[in-house]
Amino acid sequence: MSFGAETATVIGWREWVALPGLGVHSIKAKVDTGARSSTLHAFSVERFERHGLAMVRFQAHPMQRNDDYIVAAEAPLLDDRIVRNSGGQSELRPVIETSVQVGNSLWAIELTLTNRDEMGFRMLLGRQAVRRRYLVNPGRSYLQPLPAPHPLASDHP
Repeated sequence: MSFGAETATVIGWREWVALPGLGVHSIKAKVDTGARSSTLHAFSVERFERHGLAMVRFQAHPMQRNDDYIVAAEAPLLDDRIVRNSGGQSELRPVIETSVQVGNSLWAIELTLTNRDEMGFRMLLGRQAVRRRYLVNPGRSYLQPLPAPHPLASDHP
C-alpha cells in the first residue's frame, strides 16, 4: 500500500483520542512527531506476574487539570526501555501495547508509561503511532471526530 500525500488523512497537532483497552474513553493527546514513542501519564506503576506473564498495573489521570478522576488499568508488560524525555534526561519506562482510537480508526500502538504531572498533555502520540497513517498539520487541532465523551470529562469540548 502506498501512502501518498494526496490521499492521506490529516490530523492536527492535538487530537481527542481513546484508549479503549485501558478504559480511557477520551484523552487530549499532543501529536508529537519529534517523539519516537507514545506516552501516557501514569502513576502508582507496579510490575507483577500473572500466570508467569510479566504485567504492569497503574493509574492514570486522563483529564487535564483534573486529578480527582482516576482510571486504573492493567496490561501485559511488553518491555522496559530507556527513553529520553523532553528535558534530555533518560529514564527506564515500562512499555505496553494497547489499542488507540483516533476518529474512526482503531489500531495497536506501543505506549510508554511515565509521570507527566508537570506536562501540558497527559498523552503524547508519537511518530511511530501515526507513521504511514496520517499527515500532521501543525497549524490545526481536532481534525478528527471525537471519541464518545466520558460523562465526567469536564475538559471535553
